[in-house]
Amino acid sequence: MEYRALTLGSMATNCYLAWCPESMEALVIDPGFEPDTVLKEIADLGLKVRYIVNTHGHIDHIGANRALHEALGAPIAIGREDGPMLADPRQNLSGFIGGALTSPAPQLLLDEGDSLEFGGSALQVLATPGHTPGGISLYGHGRLFCGDTLFCESIGRSDFPGGDHRLLLKSIREKLLPLPGETQVLPGHGPASTLAYEKANNPWLRG
Repeated sequence: MEYRALTLGSMATNCYLAWCPESMEALVIDPGFEPDTVLKEIADLGLKVRYIVNTHGHIDHIGANRALHEALGAPIAIGREDGPMLADPRQNLSGFIGGALTSPAPQLLLDEGDSLEFGGSALQVLATPGHTPGGISLYGHGRLFCGDTLFCESIGRSDFPGGDHRLLLKSIREKLLPLPGETQVLPGHGPASTLAYEKANNPWLRG
């Protein structure tokens, strides 16, 4: 599996394109903003998008869903508990930042243990609630796309509606940290890291 990160919009959201190099089938993960930029990158790479995946339902991770879905015809996938956020500006936070954005309804609701296959590659769905009730992370091929659950030397916020700090830490400790230390952490914002580095240096994970 190969991937490319695109940092988009005023919130500097990391959108990821992950693809199987043999078939060029791909996932678009967290297309928050700038759909034209994402579509150009997809065309330049020659990708065939299988799914548009949201790690959670906040505006900065779903903002380009509609444009990409209409342009590509690819189904939208999101964690089951976050599905209702796509159509609710209050829940997806767009109503609090001067807009009222909605996304098309998801065609695929994801649960713990599901697998997203694209060509000869696949990513496992890990349920990682806490930042949102239905937040997910995607793991495979030595990489972890973790949305706003875990950041380099930090963790996601839990003070938004539906957030739960205790549950967020539980998700990180029980679902993410047991993965191999060399796993590359690809967060929703900021630089990449590894799980070994976060275990040793993330102040939220000490003790």
